[in-house]
Amino acid sequence: QVQLVESGGGLVQAGGSLRLSCAASGRTSSVFATGWFRQAPGKEREFVSSISYGGGRQLYADSVKGRFTISRDTAKNAVYLQMNSLRPEDTARYHCAASHVALGPNPADFAWWGQGTQVTVSS
Repeated sequence: QVQLVESGGGLVQAGGSLRLSCAASGRTSSVFATGWFRQAPGKEREFVSSISYGGGRQLYADSVKGRFTISRDTAKNAVYLQMNSLRPEDTARYHCAASHVALGPNPADFAWWGQGTQVTVSS
């Protein structure tokens, strides 16, 4: 089992920035990749970004390319999502997820999920 805990969400004005963190514990040696997904009320869960265990491969949704940057600190078992130029449409609950089989973007490939952290972008 892998446990994931997110932090860093909050309320920010459009154009602002936030940095989300995901701390992993447990059998982290099983993790192939870690990703971020988001879900807004009434909408389906949406892939945002993911990063391989070594950090050498990254994947981004088209909607966040050029604005969001994913990174990881393997020694700390942590993954970060730097979000810049935030837009009201980025408002959602952001979940960290870990996969032992794929980089993404299919959420079905991610076996372990955190509880999420809320990001609200005001216009």
